[in-house]
Amino acid sequence: MKKYLSTIILFGLFFSCDHHTNKIVLSPLFTDGMVLQRNTKVNVWGESSQNAEINIISEWGQELKLKSDSTGIWKGKILTPKAGGPFYLKIISENENIIINDIMIGEVWIASGQSNMEMTMNGFPPKELILNSKNEILNANYPNIRMFDVDRIMKLRPSNKLSGSWIKTSPEEVESFSATAYFFAQEIHKYLDIPIGIIHSSWGGTPAEAWTSEIKLKELGLFINTLENMNKNYSEDVTVQWFNKFNSIDIPQKSHAEGVLKEYYRNLQFSDDKLSEFELDDQSWQTVFLPGRFDTLKLEQFDGVIWLRKEIFLDDMSSDYNLNIEYIDDMDKTYFNGNLIGDFSGYGYHRKERNYNVPKSILKKGKNVIAIRAIDIVGGGVFGREMNLTNDYGKIISIEGFWKYKPVAEIYENKFYTYGTKLSLANRPSFIKLLPFFPKVLFNGLINPLIPFTIKGVIWYQGEGNVGRHDQYSSLFPGMIEDWRNKWNNEFPFYFVQIAPFRYTENPLKNVSQELREAQRKTLELPKTGMVVTLDIGDFDNIHPANKKDVGKRLARLALVNDYDSDLAPLGPILDQSEIFKNTIKLSFTHVGSGLQYLNNEVNQFEIAGSNMNFFKANVSVEENSIFVSSPFVKDPKHVRYAWSDTPIATLTSGDGFPASSFKIEIK
Repeated sequence: MKKYLSTIILFGLFFSCDHHTNKIVLSPLFTDGMVLQRNTKVNVWGESSQNAEINIISEWGQELKLKSDSTGIWKGKILTPKAGGPFYLKIISENENIIINDIMIGEVWIASGQSNMEMTMNGFPPKELILNSKNEILNANYPNIRMFDVDRIMKLRPSNKLSGSWIKTSPEEVESFSATAYFFAQEIHKYLDIPIGIIHSSWGGTPAEAWTSEIKLKELGLFINTLENMNKNYSEDVTVQWFNKFNSIDIPQKSHAEGVLKEYYRNLQFSDDKLSEFELDDQSWQTVFLPGRFDTLKLEQFDGVIWLRKEIFLDDMSSDYNLNIEYIDDMDKTYFNGNLIGDFSGYGYHRKERNYNVPKSILKKGKNVIAIRAIDIVGGGVFGREMNLTNDYGKIISIEGFWKYKPVAEIYENKFYTYGTKLSLANRPSFIKLLPFFPKVLFNGLINPLIPFTIKGVIWYQGEGNVGRHDQYSSLFPGMIEDWRNKWNNEFPFYFVQIAPFRYTENPLKNVSQELREAQRKTLELPKTGMVVTLDIGDFDNIHPANKKDVGKRLARLALVNDYDSDLAPLGPILDQSEIFKNTIKLSFTHVGSGLQYLNNEVNQFEIAGSNMNFFKANVSVEENSIFVSSPFVKDPKHVRYAWSDTPIATLTSGDGFPASSFKIEIK
């Protein structure tokens, strides 16, 4: 990876400056190791001095002559061959000659979405791991599969600023790759035997509106008031002016190896070590009630580092104690009387129970002090409900209530800005900080800078961030797809993963994710879309299922069947037609392979209802490509639904074993 750093430094400020330059400046997409879309005219662009002659010469025999405009911008198209490499590309002006080396020609896809696309080959340790990851990483010798990880940034307005680098697949590098995207690329590469490039741009926990442009959101009539408030109240000048007063520390990308992240956060220094000490004057600190949010305070949406302290009184020191907190979102280092008793540093611990041993050797009779350095990276910073001390004799001491708190560092645009231990934030200006779940901000920061890089298509895994807002999603998601296609001026293939079963609630009457899956299913009405169904490879207790290989392979099958003339059978059954015969509903399917397969057992996933919408379990029979459903309790059926819950079982598949989607329809 190190050999790419000089290239990143050279090109990383593409379009970030308002003044013109005498040098050629390129997007980091155009750097050593890049992959270009094969057998087409690919877009190339950049910046130079005004009205400059630009000559582009490729090793594969194409030449392009351009002239920059009065602002220094130049762009054009150059024809690429069928596939191959490595090649070089020379970009020549009067004063400069840039050579991009090790260019491969093949297939280029964007991979985007939220955490299930972001999840790396290392998973989200310690509990959320990728199935068979060690073996997959060990055997990841595919130098012609290359991934460009887009560094995460939010923007109020569309930006061209971009940072990242092209990385070849190897056991040393693949650990930080998106697992879903890697398995997709691996499958395509195996079938086509050509280079594959993945531009990976995702962000965990984010909703679809964050990935949609303001123009499209307004066209859809969505988030109008929110957008107006953002545009009116967010001042980048005020925000930047405030943070520029302080020293900063870069935040590593979440894709870094687990050990690197753990050590980084564990060893973070803000000259704040003394805040853990037993003897400390914290009378001027403010207070916050825990359990609950600790990140709202007077600073509204605060992300960063906060110290929290509480005095407790003990009269029994005859045994060790245990400090128990249901969870701390996201990280903590916890001290008792100035002694570190435990920490969870790195990602993936935001719902991890804290059970730290407090040895009796550090206890004091009377006053004792608990001090916690909590780090909230993004979203809600929360202490979970249970907070107490227990000892070997069953004594329970609550540590709920008011705690003293002091912020020492704040996060802004992927940096910690250090406040130190003495600064009062009373004069901190009130401003809106952009958050990744705000409308438009990820489109502006993570998608717009990729336009108009020539791609084959998009793979997408998202939806969990919109569960509960399915009516909105039914127009938002297809609108987002149309938005991207319009911005690229290309109706490229767009293949997405339907969200997997997960226990969002213990109350079956409050199940809602099936409605979101239905909105995704209906998005297939858009041309050149495809959907991967995951009813058979989810995890009811984990929103990040471990089996990402099958997800990637199914996405690849969509592409191979639809775009690469493969003779593979398509994915699972798709509902095609429905009709009523007396008191029986007939459902006909396509993509059934060797024939519909139905697991007819006690886990019956089909239900029917009359016009009153009172659903009953259905009797089910299969005949070739059709399902027949009926119930003695429904004499005049009008509605049928399948796998209609947060946690359904896949009982309907094609002959090749691919599951059908959940669905709900009204027979008219």
